[in-house]
Amino acid sequence: MNPKRDYVILSKSRDIIDTVFLNDKNFFIYQMEQVDPGIYFFSHNEYQALFIEPGDSIMLRVNTLEFDESLSFTGKGADKNNFMMEMFLLNEQENELMPKFNLLSPSEFEMKMDSFEMNRKEIYEHFMTKKAPSDRFKVIANAATDYAIYSKKELYISANARKKIYNENVEIPDDFYNFRNKVDLGNEQLRSYYPYYRYLGYYMDNLAFESYKDRASYDRTSFLHNYHKSSLIDSLVTNEYLKNNLLRTTAHRYFLHAGTETEGKAMLAHFLKLSTNPDDHKKISEFANATIKLTPGHTIPNVMLLTTDNTVKDLHSVFNQPTVLYFWSNQSIKHYKNIHTRASELRSKYPEYDFVGINIDTHFKKWLKVIKNSGYDDMTEYQFDNFDEAEMTLIIDSVNKAMIVDGDGTILNGNTNIFDLSIEQELLGYINK
Repeated sequence: MNPKRDYVILSKSRDIIDTVFLNDKNFFIYQMEQVDPGIYFFSHNEYQALFIEPGDSIMLRVNTLEFDESLSFTGKGADKNNFMMEMFLLNEQENELMPKFNLLSPSEFEMKMDSFEMNRKEIYEHFMTKKAPSDRFKVIANAATDYAIYSKKELYISANARKKIYNENVEIPDDFYNFRNKVDLGNEQLRSYYPYYRYLGYYMDNLAFESYKDRASYDRTSFLHNYHKSSLIDSLVTNEYLKNNLLRTTAHRYFLHAGTETEGKAMLAHFLKLSTNPDDHKKISEFANATIKLTPGHTIPNVMLLTTDNTVKDLHSVFNQPTVLYFWSNQSIKHYKNIHTRASELRSKYPEYDFVGINIDTHFKKWLKVIKNSGYDDMTEYQFDNFDEAEMTLIIDSVNKAMIVDGDGTILNGNTNIFDLSIEQELLGYINK
């Protein structure tokens, strides 16, 4: 229902099995001659996991307006996938409560988790009694139950670690960590299953902080954190495929926030030493080199922009004084209104800076209509001439991203958040240098 494109993609692990086109009624059908039982993925703008075994004949239905909430399965093998979706949606509901629960004492928090776990076990036991699935699926079902709870406990530990800077952290008793004794650090069947993979990331984050907690505050984006995290993944994770994926994810996240050229090069060398996947070497090297060019001291790449007069202008010609670049899309009215309001507030506080909005859409007339109807200053509004090229060059991974440059285009901060309160301290700091 409400397709976003005319095809779906089926994959297993990181390998695409096939691209399957929809017919004129938005249906598709696909038959696999040989099925390696395990986790597969169905992708159509969003994606979700499937469990498939030989002999299954599964029909799925999804409304893209509420992708996860509407996805349902019928046919042979459907029960397993409906169970996985029930666990997924239950986890989403529980996550909404976590900010409040993270304020509780360790004992109170564990009581909440015990309640969550009991509820999940009841659903699990009912399913096992009624459906009697294969032993292979029982591994997946147990992971859906256990690792969601384990993840919440790791997040509680990291939330407490971040409070240390304010002296608001509490002492977590040793027995709180007992659940870690049940963790499998190299499960072949679970290596592509998100609840398991996500948990391992949280676990490694907390172990990494233990390695440097006497030297620095908890910071998942820092060089120190990710360097230690990568070393721990290499030494503790026993499944090579899983290890390489965790190393790649860690490196990618770090390079999105790379601080300095020196640290960036050191992190890349560390990744290349630890990872054994040649394809990941190539992709992370390309990504790292692009992000290193956006670290302080480099000149911002001179991408091409469109003006409201539909003429092409290079980015460097925009700079007359220190400038904050921010990005927005027509796709979210609320967001583009909020980000322009934020830019206006900062402009009034810091007249030493220009604030330039760049639209990341590709439809010129729709963008121009928003500019005119909203009363935005067309002298400080641009659209990328080639968004795909600019997205890769400037690493635009979030519409909240902002970039601060000096009057000559020298990067002061290539990746900050315009809504973050710390940006004001940054702007003041650059003025006072």
